[in-house]
Amino acid sequence: MQPQGHAQLMIRIFEYNQNPQAALDSPRWRISQDMEVYLESGFSKELFTGLAQLGHRISLKNYTAFGGGQIIYKLNDGYLGASDWRKDGNAVGF
Repeated sequence: MQPQGHAQLMIRIFEYNQNPQAALDSPRWRISQDMEVYLESGFSKELFTGLAQLGHRISLKNYTAFGGGQIIYKLNDGYLGASDWRKDGNAVGF
């Protein structure tokens, strides 16, 4: 899950200009070793249905299947820390 999660966060931050906390809070997807697509709650029902119609095997999974992270983001005038709600943790830097 780690590289899949990293890719999702990078795309949300750098392509869609989400702040790090919003990126961490957003629902995640995961492709399992047997090519099943796991979706976290929060995605639209249309996405779930559309993927299934394309032939993907879809499962709705609990948040524990999607990892957790913390981000420290350097700004021009300081730093911004963000922490994932899925795990205990805190973004700390010095």
